[in-house]
Amino acid sequence: MPKPIVAVFDTKPYDRDSFAGAARAHEIEWQFHAFRLEKATASSAQGAMSACIFVNDRADADALATLAECGVRHIALRCAGFNNLDMAAAGQLGLCVTRVPSYSPHAVAEHTLALLLSLNRRIHRAFNRVRELNFGLSGLVGFDLHGKTAGVLGTGRTGALVAQILRGFGMHVVAYDPYPNADWAAQYGVEYTDLETVFRRSDICTLHVPLTPETHHIINAQSLAWMKPGAVLVNVSRGALVDTSALIQSLKAGRLGGVALDVYEEEEGIFFEDLSGQVLQDDELARLLTFPNVLITSHQAFLTREALAEIARVTVENILRTHEGQPPLETTSLKG
Repeated sequence: MPKPIVAVFDTKPYDRDSFAGAARAHEIEWQFHAFRLEKATASSAQGAMSACIFVNDRADADALATLAECGVRHIALRCAGFNNLDMAAAGQLGLCVTRVPSYSPHAVAEHTLALLLSLNRRIHRAFNRVRELNFGLSGLVGFDLHGKTAGVLGTGRTGALVAQILRGFGMHVVAYDPYPNADWAAQYGVEYTDLETVFRRSDICTLHVPLTPETHHIINAQSLAWMKPGAVLVNVSRGALVDTSALIQSLKAGRLGGVALDVYEEEEGIFFEDLSGQVLQDDELARLLTFPNVLITSHQAFLTREALAEIARVTVENILRTHEGQPPLETTSLKG
């Protein structure tokens, strides 16, 4: 049997390295593309059995139809989220769709805390000051996490880990999840409550929910108004959970104490790219970058050696299983 051909879109050097290091990767003929998948680029998968895509690839109905015309039978998402893929169209085209539902919740949870601690203790500002030989401390005052209340939206694997770490800091944790885990909450001293109460009680609010029609802009003018003055917001999940315009207005009004973002709702074409020699065309992101109490990283919460290795392992296994006519790994298959 010949090797399956796989077109891998929106790749960076670390993607290629991680796939090269995966077991059985040598059984696949890789075609790595630096550009993202969209209708105009989908034809580059001609002859491929699988198309491997990431969070900012645009797998809409037109792109998927072109992929199917090129012979693609399998869409392998090397990420957990799939809001960028038209599942109904994939089902109509008979495309098998798989993802990596859990690569390293520890990586994302730890980045959440890295953002929170850096923002609260002004580490990013202190770093820049010291490099300019400014050893003054004015403007660098943070607050103790111990004794404060953290609100965790979403208590899946990542959200649960974040809650457990925050409990280790001596914080009170309130949580919202439409499917609460009562046994876990009792074990770790977490209190489930309704969404409004989480916002009203939290000194820190951190988001760990998938992007669905119900969670789109879950952070909006109303929820921001419910939050305590001086509260801190952290989002490492999906950019469109936050209404950016409403967030900017709250920051301008001085209500929020700080915002840490690893994702942004219009990040396509910006995050993962080096735009250092260009003019940033996104006015809202440019405005966010002007606030001294906003810390932004470029969707890197997943970026650990362990997470990349697990993404590659699961993706390679599902590609080969599809090629051999076997079902995908349990829990990784998506149905349109």
